[in-house]
Amino acid sequence: MVFEPIRIEGLAAFNRSLRKLDAELPKGLRLAHNTAAQIVVDTARPMIPRRTGRAQASVKARSTRTASRVSAGSNRAPYMPWLDYGGEGRIKGRPAPREFRKGGRYVYPAFHAKRDEFARVLERSLLGAVAAAGLDAD
Repeated sequence: MVFEPIRIEGLAAFNRSLRKLDAELPKGLRLAHNTAAQIVVDTARPMIPRRTGRAQASVKARSTRTASRVSAGSNRAPYMPWLDYGGEGRIKGRPAPREFRKGGRYVYPAFHAKRDEFARVLERSLLGAVAAAGLDAD
């Protein structure tokens, strides 16, 4: 499975322009990216195996003003990358091999399954942020 990112031309320049208008306006861009990233989070969480729920809880939307991001893993769930991708993990000091999958098992498959919805929500959210800034978008 080939990962093709969704690119939006001019977003970084738009972000800089918003800062000139009002220091709070770029926050709307980050929130727009988080809205779209949350679709991937909501799709991936139920697919993750559950014992304590820490691995599921570690999947979060962590976007910037110019990029949508989903993070997986935390100090409470350091094994999440092993769950998602596999490899030579360690459980109670013993090796616990898990078949390696380059495309992952949960986060990237969730993105690929919801890519069209992700793109629609991201576009709608970004246009909402533009409108909130009092600007028109083509």
